[in-house]
Amino acid sequence: MIEKDDSGHRKRVLFCTVVIAALGVLLVPSVLSWAQTAPASAPVTASAPADPAPAAAVPAAPTAASVVSGDNAWVLTGAALVFLMTAPGLALFYGGLVRKKNVLSVLMQCMFIMGLVSVQWVVFGYSLSFGPDHGGLIGGLDWAFLRNVSSQVPHWDSAAGLSYAGTIPHQTFMVFQMMFAVITPGLIIGAFAERFRFGPFCIFTLLWATLVYDPVCHWVWGINGILGLMNPTGKGAYDFAGGTVVHINAGVAALACALYLGKRKGFPQGRISPPHNLPFAVIGAGLLWFGWFGFNAGSALGASGLATSAFVVTHIGAASAALAWAAMDWIFNKRPTVLGIITGAVGGLVAITPASGFVTLGGALAIGIGVSVICWIMVSVVKVKLGYDDSLDAFGVHGVGGMWGAIATGLFAASKLDTGNSATTNLGLFVGEGGGEQMMLQLKAVGLTIAYSFVMTMILLFIVDKVAKLRVTEHEESVGLDLTQHKEAAYTVID
Repeated sequence: MIEKDDSGHRKRVLFCTVVIAALGVLLVPSVLSWAQTAPASAPVTASAPADPAPAAAVPAAPTAASVVSGDNAWVLTGAALVFLMTAPGLALFYGGLVRKKNVLSVLMQCMFIMGLVSVQWVVFGYSLSFGPDHGGLIGGLDWAFLRNVSSQVPHWDSAAGLSYAGTIPHQTFMVFQMMFAVITPGLIIGAFAERFRFGPFCIFTLLWATLVYDPVCHWVWGINGILGLMNPTGKGAYDFAGGTVVHINAGVAALACALYLGKRKGFPQGRISPPHNLPFAVIGAGLLWFGWFGFNAGSALGASGLATSAFVVTHIGAASAALAWAAMDWIFNKRPTVLGIITGAVGGLVAITPASGFVTLGGALAIGIGVSVICWIMVSVVKVKLGYDDSLDAFGVHGVGGMWGAIATGLFAASKLDTGNSATTNLGLFVGEGGGEQMMLQLKAVGLTIAYSFVMTMILLFIVDKVAKLRVTEHEESVGLDLTQHKEAAYTVID
């Protein structure tokens, strides 16, 4: 909750909200005009000559016989790996970085999100995100409670002549995407750790998943969404596995939460204790790295060469980023740190995510090194100068790292993704073919996502705060959220 006597803080928050909202307003006409350039019909032309060849170009709807068992097994495995990223991966990573009196609150938030968003997803979230399109902005409720979502037959959109994944059952695609929906609000926890009441947190998470994540997901990944590739032209922003949908979206929301809630007691005068259990955080980071192979390589939606390429560049992007962050610490702080190297690894995974289906090894190395330099400066210099309390650097790593990754995808993309349409997508700016156009598409997607996520998150925080006060009291914060919110303690001292 914003303190009533901090008028300067209120003014800064209001100024940021107005500026970012204006950015969104300026971008909307451009994005809508771009979306309207796509032909209204399916890729097959109405004036095809009387020749048997055009008939072969008409895509056939997949059937149960279209399912490839290897593809199905890999995507289900990928879903399980992404599940692992939230709990225990993210839970241990964030839990190890907070003070010991708040570790259970972080674990509880991660576990609760796992249950809440999973149920929301099958009831209506998946339908809003990927269901039949309404104006390029949102899906309908045609698939609520998984109605018309088969466990035997792949998805098929007869109007667009496109499938989300033609060799796996529709429910396999649904549950894989569920795990992305689960972890995204989990990432926001890093910004408001140690000061958010649990009841309002539950309300805010449900609203955010529905009103922020689901629309942005549809814009980028839904068929005929205003920002993505799934349209008859095959042109749109590149986001292979969630740089825009997951990391920019969550990272910007994290900044909004940090600004709205205000600073922790004692920040930044040096009275905030250091991470209470770095070994926990290292285990969490390792589990995130492991699960990220499902996150990115699983997004190939099949056991293919594309999955192999995404797997390799994901690993190299993370590895190069970890080394680069350690080097930055060594150069400027005189010694490399464990906290630094795991933060760099996570930053590398964030940045390579949107690019993992499009870049080569060279692009992965450049993206990994670049994200550590940018994010190191962000969390070590810029955050200190500006003085906002992003507790675990959710914005500094996920938000800024996601922005760099989305932009870098437009720089280094070296291959085109076959989405089953006319395959007229561009390559990156440094490769040559259509790079300038693609870079503009990337920038538009980044800008609109920033504006929408920040403003909508601020609105949701304001509404929930009016219904149920968001921030714990000063006494509750001093005692710790484990005891005050859950009446439990992570560590028992035996007399």
